[in-house]
Amino acid sequence: MLVVALDPPFSPVLGEDYLRIVREVDPYAQGFKVGLPLILRRGVDVLGEIREATRKPVIADLKLADIGDVMASALCVLAEQGVDAVIAHGFVGVEGSLDKLVEEAEKLGVEVIVVASMSHRGSEKYIDKHVTEIVEDSLRLGVHGLVLPATRPSLIRLARGLVGGSLRIYSPGVGHQGAQPGDALCAGADYEIVGRAITRSESPGQAARAVLERQLERVRACRG
Repeated sequence: MLVVALDPPFSPVLGEDYLRIVREVDPYAQGFKVGLPLILRRGVDVLGEIREATRKPVIADLKLADIGDVMASALCVLAEQGVDAVIAHGFVGVEGSLDKLVEEAEKLGVEVIVVASMSHRGSEKYIDKHVTEIVEDSLRLGVHGLVLPATRPSLIRLARGLVGGSLRIYSPGVGHQGAQPGDALCAGADYEIVGRAITRSESPGQAARAVLERQLERVRACRG
């Protein structure tokens, strides 16, 4: 239900102590998404450190977008750190790109999550015009999941209608980008990705618990 995005800068009280954040929010999170800013600051080994600090899934969010050989090569480095899943862009297409990534991921035991839309306004101009195609490609490829923004619940409902229960839907955009906890879940998402509202709090554990409680309250109301 709740995936915590570990994207610096964190709370001034915590500095760069991302492992403390992991420990504090672990009871409330179902996974951790590690983005490019933290990986660039701390190196790829940060993924292994987080992997050792939690039993929850660790998702490497580099938003891979390249030819298949390049993405497969990058995936090998990430797999060495024990990540459970990697996020890649869907707009690059299947042939010679996503198909090779998925093939390599299956060999390495890493799940692939495909970005079908993004939470910023610019996504509407290009990516969102192809959401249906990206979702259908992802379904044919048999990937683990999709990224669709909590800021546009209509796209979540569209995707859920296309994939049924076959793929997991991850939704960023909760908190600072405008969506409220539970908005995406009520639209059909499986997980909401929350970062700054938790990681920039002086008490990340308390903030994560508050988000989870709000999610559960909303889901009970909308799903009965």
